[in-house]
Amino acid sequence: MQGVCLIYTCWPNADTAGQAAARVVEEGLCACANILPGMTSVYRWQGEIETGQECVALFKTSIAGAPALRERLLALHPHDEPALLALPVDASASSASFLDWVVAHSAGS
Repeated sequence: MQGVCLIYTCWPNADTAGQAAARVVEEGLCACANILPGMTSVYRWQGEIETGQECVALFKTSIAGAPALRERLLALHPHDEPALLALPVDASASSASFLDWVVAHSAGS
């Protein structure tokens, strides 16, 4: 079985996150995306402490498909420096049938 990873990203709002999610799922770059609106971020940007409302989006993909998904998300994202982290999934603590589904519906499978 191939590995699966979770791509964590932050978006300006649920609309932009949802549009990106629809595109990458349609393009077969990930099996599924979850949109979690209503997050407050506190961060340093250009020497200043900023606080803003954002939306988290989690994209489930195969490890093989993660590089293509990353590049597509970066192209779709409106920020100059978007938060984008690939997090490995522990297969031994996950649903094997769900992981198989993710791999079957992700690029690189």
